[in-house]
Amino acid sequence: QVQLVESGGGLVQPGGSLRLSCAASGRIFSIYAMGWYRQAPGKQRELVATITSSGRTNYADSVKGRFTISRDNAKNTVYLQMNSLKPEDTAVYYCNAEGVVAGDGSFDDYWGQGTQVTVSS
Repeated sequence: QVQLVESGGGLVQPGGSLRLSCAASGRIFSIYAMGWYRQAPGKQRELVATITSSGRTNYADSVKGRFTISRDNAKNTVYLQMNSLKPEDTAVYYCNAEGVVAGDGSFDDYWGQGTQVTVSS
């Protein structure tokens, strides 16, 4: 049983900052990549940022220079530091773990429940 739990979402004014956290729990041997996706009403879920176990990062063009993803492999936790937030960043943010090798030998992807980020004045 693998679960992802996000925290850190909320309401912030344009130009403000938020830091999201996501912890994976359960019997986990390894996780290839962890990341964040977001979905606004009426839109497709889109990639925000990902990071591999070796530290290689990938960002959506819309967040480059504003968001920073990081990871603590020992804690199976991923973070997203969001600065200079814009109203267009408003969405439900979902944590993702790709290529999770669990204790039962399974190899799967997992999603968190999501956390709401609202950027508004």
